[in-house]
Amino acid sequence: MTRARRTSYGVKGAPYAFLLPAATLFALFFALPIGYAVWLSLHKVRVSGLGLGAGARKEVWAGLENYTDALTDSELLHGALRVVGYGAIVVPVMLGLALVFALMLDTDRVRLASFTRLAIFLPYAIPGVVAALLWGFLYLPDVSPFSYVLNELGLPQPDLLDGGPLYLALSNIAVWGGTGFNMIVIYTSLQAIPVEVYEAAKLDGATPLQIALKIKIPMVAPSLVLTFFFSIIATLQVFSEPTTLKPLTNSVSTTWSPLMKVYQDAFGKGDIYAAAAEAAIIAVVTLVLSFGFLRAANSGNKQEEAR
Repeated sequence: MTRARRTSYGVKGAPYAFLLPAATLFALFFALPIGYAVWLSLHKVRVSGLGLGAGARKEVWAGLENYTDALTDSELLHGALRVVGYGAIVVPVMLGLALVFALMLDTDRVRLASFTRLAIFLPYAIPGVVAALLWGFLYLPDVSPFSYVLNELGLPQPDLLDGGPLYLALSNIAVWGGTGFNMIVIYTSLQAIPVEVYEAAKLDGATPLQIALKIKIPMVAPSLVLTFFFSIIATLQVFSEPTTLKPLTNSVSTTWSPLMKVYQDAFGKGDIYAAAAEAAIIAVVTLVLSFGFLRAANSGNKQEEAR
């Protein structure tokens, strides 16, 4: 083989060599676990007799039985409904606040912009478990300074860890922790808009409110779609907040959210096969909703461009 041919092969193979480490990590830590989870979901354990002795517990093919049981499981369905109610509060409030903060920071009159951005973003840097513990103790009437102030003022002390207010308590933790990240994404998109666009709008007599509504928000629509996409995924995968608050209240069950149900079946009941089927269903639902939303958003953008 000539030197020129060896050099040509080396150049052609260079991209694959660079991709090999990433592909290996993807296969070992992403594709392989997913494949193993799907394999587990199609099996179950058959117990013979009292389940004692060698061969009494045998892994057998179950087909779609685990999926059928999961889809008809009332606890999983109720958990999904609770997450829908939780997301109906978290997503619009969090993205609405992120958009408002980003628009406010993008104005010329704002003072201490760097400090304000850091203050809004800082809660995102706090781990979810720590944030849930922090707010959990602020919710407890016996130790909460808010309850003490309300008591001194002779005002009623609401129990935020019981009944309907529990949704607001959990949503507040997510909004407090996630608004800063979404704000940074939207604010970065606002900074990328050319200044000439604003100057032209001002020459035409547009007010700051009109510039925000007619120029800024439409031009950062892709960032809004991205943040909404991430928020939906995070909502469907809620786990840390209710799990952390569970020891503080009886209103949070071990199956409050779908992921908590998966964890309970896998490590509480020891049925990893049912848990794998439930996890696969959650993953499929997340993918369907995500791709459906992205397709609808892209279709809307194409229609706007056609106009």
